[in-house]
Amino acid sequence: MVDARETERAEVLDKAQAAKAVAPTLATLPTPSKDALLHAAADALVARTEEILAANSRDIEGGKANGLSESLIDRLALDAARIESIAGGLRQVAALADPVGEVLRGGLMPNGIQMKQVRVPLGVMGMVYEARPNVTVDAFGLALKSGNVALLRGSKSARHSNEALVAILQDTAEQHGLPREIVQLLPCDSHDSVQDLITARGLVDVVIPRGSARLIDAVVTGATVPTIETGTGNCHFYIDADADLDQAIAMLLNGKTRRPSVCNATETALIDAALAPTDQLRVITELQEAGVRVHGDVDKLAALGAEDVIAATDADWSDEYLSMDIAVQIVDGVDGAIAHIARYTSGHTEAIASKNAYACQKFAAEVDAAAVMINASTAFTDGEQYGMGAEIGISTQKLHARGPMALPELTSTKWILEGTGQTRP
Repeated sequence: MVDARETERAEVLDKAQAAKAVAPTLATLPTPSKDALLHAAADALVARTEEILAANSRDIEGGKANGLSESLIDRLALDAARIESIAGGLRQVAALADPVGEVLRGGLMPNGIQMKQVRVPLGVMGMVYEARPNVTVDAFGLALKSGNVALLRGSKSARHSNEALVAILQDTAEQHGLPREIVQLLPCDSHDSVQDLITARGLVDVVIPRGSARLIDAVVTGATVPTIETGTGNCHFYIDADADLDQAIAMLLNGKTRRPSVCNATETALIDAALAPTDQLRVITELQEAGVRVHGDVDKLAALGAEDVIAATDADWSDEYLSMDIAVQIVDGVDGAIAHIARYTSGHTEAIASKNAYACQKFAAEVDAAAVMINASTAFTDGEQYGMGAEIGISTQKLHARGPMALPELTSTKWILEGTGQTRP
C-alpha cells in the first residue's frame, strides 16, 4: 500500500511534470492573449466573490481554532474590498509592458551574422509562501505576464482560500483555450512537499520563497533548484550629526510606523554620537511618543535621559521586529554606522539622513544592500514606488535579481544569431 508521503511526493512531481510540458505554450503566448486572460481572471474573481469568501471563512475558523495570532488572521482574511483589490492587481499587471522578447543588445558580426540578446521566460516558477491568499493571485499574474508557469505552494492555513482562487484562475485559463496546468496548487499537508518542490531539478526552473526568515532559510539551504532569495528586512536608519533633525525624525517615524509588519519597515535607528545629547534624546522620545517601544543599551540611553528602554539582546540587532519596536544604537559617525550595518544588515534597505555630501556619498558607496536611501524613508523600497508595477518580492541576493522583483526580473536571456551560411575557420 502506498503511504501518504509517497502520494504527496508523486502529486508534486506529477504537477511539476505537467507544468514543464505546458511551459513552451506560455512562453510563446502573445501579449494581447496574456492581457485578455488577466482581465478575464480579474473579472472572474470579483464575480465569484461569495465562493471565495466561503472558502476563506473556513480558513479563518480553522486558524482561530489552531491559535493563529491576530496579525496572521488579518493577513489571511479576505473581504469583498480585498478581493476587488486583488483583481485590480491583475489589471495593473495587464497594463505593464511585456518583457518577453525585449532586445537588450546586439549587432552585426564582422562576418555578417546578426546577433541579438532577448528576454525569455525562466520557465516553471515555484513559489513557496505563507498565509496571504493574495500572493496566490499576484504570483499567477506576474508569472503569466512574464511567460512563466506557476507552481504554488501556499500554507496549510490558507488551503481552502488558495484552492478556490486557483480553481477560478484555471477555469478562466481553460475558457481562453489554455491548459489548466499554467497555474497549479501543490499539496500543503506536510512540509515535505516544499522539499519535493525545491529539489525537482530538471522540472522546476526557479523557486522563490516569500515569508518569514525561517521559511526563506529553509528553502535557500535545502534547494537544488535555483532559488531567488526574497530576504528579510533588518533595515537601518542612520541620523548623522549634519542631518536636518526634523526631517530625519519624520523619515524615521515613517519607516517605522507606517506599516511595521512589512519588510521595508525600519528596525534599527543609528544615532551619531556627535549629535547634541538633547537631540539624541529627542529622537528616542519622539519614537516612544509615537507608540514605538525602544530597545537598546539601557545605561547608555539612560545617561541621555531616556526612560522605559528595553534591554537589547543580540537578536535585537539582527532580527526583524515586524512590530512597533525598534533597536536604537549610538554610533561614532558615518564610519560607526557603516560598521554596525555591515555586521547586522540583511541586505535589504539602509538609509542615511545628512546634509553632508561626503557622508552621504561614503554611505552609499560602502553600505552593501539592495537599496540605499539618502534622505528618504526606508518605506520606498517597493516595486510600485519604483515605477515597476507589481512585484513578486524584494530580492536581497546579488545574482540575477536584486531589489524589487517585477516582470523583467522573472525573465532570463537568450542569444539569437542569424547567419547566411557562415562557418567558423
